[in-house]
Amino acid sequence: MTKSFKEWFGRMRDAAAGLLWRKIAPRRAKSEKRPAQRQKSPLYQVALATEQELWNVKLAHRPRSFWYPYPTLKNLKPLEQLLAPIGFDMLELCRGPHGRIADIGAADGDLAFFLEKQGFAVDAIDLESANFNQMEGIRILKAALNSAVHVCSVDLDSQFALPNEKYDAIFLLGILYHLKNPFFVLEKLARATRHCFLGTRVARRAPDGVFLDEYPIAYLLEPAECNNDSTNFWIFSGQGLKRLIERTGWKLLAYTTIGDVRNSTPAGADHDERAFCLLESNW
Repeated sequence: MTKSFKEWFGRMRDAAAGLLWRKIAPRRAKSEKRPAQRQKSPLYQVALATEQELWNVKLAHRPRSFWYPYPTLKNLKPLEQLLAPIGFDMLELCRGPHGRIADIGAADGDLAFFLEKQGFAVDAIDLESANFNQMEGIRILKAALNSAVHVCSVDLDSQFALPNEKYDAIFLLGILYHLKNPFFVLEKLARATRHCFLGTRVARRAPDGVFLDEYPIAYLLEPAECNNDSTNFWIFSGQGLKRLIERTGWKLLAYTTIGDVRNSTPAGADHDERAFCLLESNW
């Protein structure tokens, strides 16, 4: 092998190694970042610990079948993901001059008791006739925890009054599509609080596949169409939800969705998409 050929071969080998490293290095850096990206936030970790503590109390008083079956504190994860890009802290947004927040659609009160644990005065609001266990569960937990959370039954489909006139923040998670008159409720809440954390089901396609997402519309469910639950009413398109927010006196500060973000439908269990929003009142 000649000297010139050796030099040429060495240069080719070094160039190939450099090219291979340039391809591998970004992937390696990306893989090294993954554990940090998957790491749970401190607040969400506290929420998961609280959820387990609450289940211990629940099962000490009633069997599992008695309690609301859905993990409401899991909503904190998409809420924190919603706020992170705009640099907002959920707990800081809950602090203000009125010294009280509200959890509307409180189920068994998991979120309300968690927020109380973070130092807030909380009104936990639901409706006995629509609640999973007629609000017996939240009252059992309140007594067992020696909690100061104010538990009250309010029919949001009436000309309702909230327990307090003003709140620093209101959580309205998983309840909007259970309301007959969501326009009226959102408009009234805009007069009662500065910030609202809103979570609700949305749909991009009708059951027959017709595309809905570019239109500001809502789909009215049949009584048993969605989860065999006659209290499910309006499923908005993404644009419909945003138009509703705008028309009821709110500014949309942040919006995200989780679940089936391509082909969601109003009722399909395997095509469920949830929107999470941070709203600021214009009043």
